[in-house]
Amino acid sequence: MSKIQKIYDYLSACNGFFFASCDGDKPRVRPFGFMMIFEDKLYFGMGTHKESYRQVNENPNVEICAMHPEGGFIRVKGVAHFDMRPEVQANMFKVSPNLKEMYNEESGLVQATFYLSDIVAETCVNDVFTAIED
Repeated sequence: MSKIQKIYDYLSACNGFFFASCDGDKPRVRPFGFMMIFEDKLYFGMGTHKESYRQVNENPNVEICAMHPEGGFIRVKGVAHFDMRPEVQANMFKVSPNLKEMYNEESGLVQATFYLSDIVAETCVNDVFTAIED
């Protein structure tokens, strides 16, 4: 199983996750829920109207953290790359059709899709850290 699939499976088992970006020299954290695998990359999304979008454009180094319902947590860090190709957007709406209710021509809101590169991920259970690798 690939590293991307392992991370995706772990995050899928969690009740959402937290996404951290930087606002200048200050960290900013917020809950996230959307993710997908597309072309063997781990994708996420955020509205272009949000501060998180501006922050990631200014500094693409991000981190994700989630608690597993059975105990332990995962921490994922990487570099965000926005990818707004029509096929990525179409797959996002296929994976999560409810996003169309908020992000559509009528609302004028746009969901920016991005994937992570240079991913470093680890899980921690009982204070034991384990790297997630291919």
